[in-house]
Order: sequence, then C-alpha cells, then structure tokens
Amino acid sequence: MSIKTATFNGVATIEIARPEKKNAITSAMYHAMAAALDAAATDPKVRAVLITGQPGIFTSGNDIEDFMQRPADGAEPPAIAFMRAMLGCDKPIIAAVTGAAIGIGTTLLLHCDFVYVSDEARLAMPFVSLGLVPEFASSLGVPELMGNVRAAEKILLGDPFTGADAVECGIANAVLPASEVVAHARRVAERFNGLPPGAVQESKRLLRRARIQAVHETIAVESEIFARRLRSPEAQEAFSAFFQKRAPDFSKF
Repeated sequence: MSIKTATFNGVATIEIARPEKKNAITSAMYHAMAAALDAAATDPKVRAVLITGQPGIFTSGNDIEDFMQRPADGAEPPAIAFMRAMLGCDKPIIAAVTGAAIGIGTTLLLHCDFVYVSDEARLAMPFVSLGLVPEFASSLGVPELMGNVRAAEKILLGDPFTGADAVECGIANAVLPASEVVAHARRVAERFNGLPPGAVQESKRLLRRARIQAVHETIAVESEIFARRLRSPEAQEAFSAFFQKRAPDFSKF
C-alpha cells in the first residue's frame, strides 16, 4: 500500500509513501487517505492527525496515468471523497512538507490547521498548464491568503514558490531544515494530548464556521468545470505531451 497509517501517542499519521513515483496519488491512495481521516475523526484515542510524505517529496499531485484511466461511471471521484473527509475532520490536522508539493500537494495545505515546510520545499499549482482549473477550493483560498495579483502568478502562470514564500503568504507556519520538519510537526501534534479535546474540536469548528459553506460550494463549482476541462482538447494535448515527454503545443487552440 502506498499510504501508510499508524496511531501513536494520540497522533494518527498518514504517510504518502510512493517515492518511486514521486508520491503521485492514485485513486486507491485517495480512498485510503479518506478512510484514515474518517477513522481518526471518530477514534477517541486520536487527538490530532499528521500528514506527511517522504524525504524530499511531499507529493507530485495526481498520478496522471491512473487519473486518465479511471472510469467515468458517475460516482464521486476519489479525490472529492478525500476532500470531504479532510473538511469533515474536526481534530487538528498538521502537515509536514519535506520537499516538493505539487497540485493537490499544495491545495490540501490550505485546509490544514498547521503546516511546517522544509527549506528544500517547492510548491506549485500547475493546473492551467495541464489545461485544467484549480481544485480543493484553491480558487477561493489562494486569493484570500495572497491577494489577487500573487494568486494569478501561482494559479494562472503556475509559478512555483518556496517554503519561505508559503510562510510569508500564510500557507505555512514555519520553515525548518528538512531533517527537522516531521519531528517538529509531531511535537506540535502531541501538544493536543494535554488540551481538552472537546474544546479543541469546537474551537476548530468555530474558526472555520464563517467560510465552510463557501468552501464546499467552491469545490462543487471547481469540480464541475474540472471534469469538463478533462475532456477538452487542451487537456488532451497537455496529457499527450506529458506521456510523450515533449512540450505541449497550444498554438492551435
């Protein structure tokens, strides 16, 4: 399994563990992460959730080959099930980003309560370059955090940014040496063992109450457009170029 889970000292850890594919996420991995989040949310022994990847790579985003092979059967996409599970978890979620965080590797951070990144981290949201649009309510959250002009750099141009940039714009709490990120994130997660869990969960709900409906509505709109864009000639050209290891040609569109 490419998702490893464990619960120790009140912390449920979800580890993306597919380094041979740069931690690219498949449908099965989304299902596993959703199930782990749901289990953590209802387990009284769990006080916080830690999401991490491998040294040098958090996740490169969707596994494109797996993504393109999924049948269009009308069922809820696995990525959406993961998003709903993450948004539905009232326990603190802490992310430890030890390297590259691409696509959903960046957008999921918008929904964590604490984010710690390494000094080697590189974040990017290259949706447009793939003929697609933002997801996981990033079209709402990124402008809120960065303002419209910097959001345009990150989403329309897909410009990558550093861990220090992520801290400066409010996505992350702190930048740490790569070797210290996971340990520091775990120490923060374990602090919730000494806090009243009911008060923590109620407070998290209050912190998110004013915008949670807007987040769900944005995800629904993004998902509809995203699905349509997947079938577009532009996306087909982008994916063909990816598999053929060439630059895409959008001059004909």
